Formats: sequence, C-alpha cells, structure tokens
Amino acid sequence: MTQDDTTEEPVSLLQELGLQEYEARCFLALTKLSTGTAKDIHEVSEVPRTRVYDAMRVLESQGLVEVQHSSPQQFRSVGISEAVRTLRQKYNDRIDTLESHLESIERRETDQSEDHLQEVWSLTGHDAIESRTLDLIDRAESEVALLVVDESVLSESVVEELHEADERDLSIILGGQTEPIIGELEAEFPGTSVFQTELNFLMGQRSDHEVAISRILLVDRDTVLIGSYYPDDGDTKGDEQAIIASGLENGVVVLLRRLVSTGLAANSDPAQ
Repeated sequence: MTQDDTTEEPVSLLQELGLQEYEARCFLALTKLSTGTAKDIHEVSEVPRTRVYDAMRVLESQGLVEVQHSSPQQFRSVGISEAVRTLRQKYNDRIDTLESHLESIERRETDQSEDHLQEVWSLTGHDAIESRTLDLIDRAESEVALLVVDESVLSESVVEELHEADERDLSIILGGQTEPIIGELEAEFPGTSVFQTELNFLMGQRSDHEVAISRILLVDRDTVLIGSYYPDDGDTKGDEQAIIASGLENGVVVLLRRLVSTGLAANSDPAQ
C-alpha cells in the first residue's frame, strides 16, 4: 500500500515535535482507523509489523495511544484535541526546560556598568525582529517610545505587549507615519497622546530602491531598535532588518532620543 503524499508533512511535523518516523506514521495510521491491530497499522502505515509494537509502546507511554489487551491487541489513538494538547504541553515543557538551562549558563558581564555599555547589534527577519521588539517592551522599566512607519509592524502581539506595558504604569509614547497608523494607535490607546512624524524620508523613495525605516523603538531612553526594509520589494516581513543599540552614551541612542523627541511637543526629552 503506497503512502498518501498528504501524510508526509504531518509525519515531518510530528518528528519535529519529538516522535520518531515510525511512531509518527503509526499514530497517523491510527487516526484513520477507529481501532486497529498491529497488522492493520502495518498495512496502513507501511511500518514493518515487528516495529509497530515498539512504536505503540512509545506512543502509549506519551499518552497518545490506548491499548486493549485482547488477543490480538487492539490499539486506538486518543482524540485529536487531546493529542494536540499533549504534544503542545510536551513542546512547552521542553522550551521551559531549555530556558532554565540557558538562564543558568548565561554569561553575566561583571566588569562594567550596563549604563555605560555602548553596543550595536544587527538582526535579520521580520519574525525575529518582532520577537526582540516584544522582549524589549516586556523588559522596559520606565518608558516605551514606538514610532510605527510600516503598518505591518503594528501586529496583535505588539499591541498586546504595549497594553501590558501601559498597565505597568510605564510612560508610553506612540507615533506613526501615516493617518491610518495614527488612527489605529489612537483607537487602541485612547488615553495616550499619539504624534505623527513629519520625517517623510523614513519611508524611502520607492522608485530608487532606497531602504525605508519600518519601526523605531526606544526603551528606557538607553536602548533603541531600528527596523528597515526595501518598500519596493512588496514584502516587509521577508526582508526586514534591524539594528539594536544600547548605552546611555551610545551615539546612535542619543541621536534617536533626539529624533523621537522632535516629534513630541508635550513629551520632549528634558535632557536635550
């Protein structure tokens, strides 16, 4: 019996979630059967019959398969929602464990004050940059200033993180490049003053394949993230890049503090 091509992707995904190939194929075979013997599973999955029992033992131990100890043994998979919940919890547990290990081995800088660090790093990819944006907002202690130039930046996750920062009583400063962005920010944050930047050069010149700014995030006035992309490529999420700079004395951070403050009348930077 030839494997249906539609099973290849779920087999691959199940392997990414920790199952071996035979285990994944047997589990998918059982989703097609109400119940099945090792022979039935072998015929549907093309897994060698002698290996089906090994796969069933593993799947049973992981809470994905139930066994009826008859002669011959009967097997059935748990419901889809239960299986997904079990796999998601297993995946989350692994991530939590990894996070604990990474935190325990993270190298701490002890020879200089963070206030005087002057660092500039780069990051590539919309998803990675959004993840760093969320992390910086989450770790903010006093102020978050976000200038949105490209509307794709204003994702549901970013809006939710900004609301959480607002609930922590942080100072929230928001700006946008276009009227639609301004309107969306004002609707989401009615109690926050939203400014519109007049720095049109941030959007680049589409006819000249010129780089444009997608976002500027300033956190606690000492860390800045600047996202950029080529607007004429038509895919911000595919080619966004960013630099992240930190340090109160970092020239990039000082420049961006002043740049952001120029768009604010009521929230001008007192240090300038």
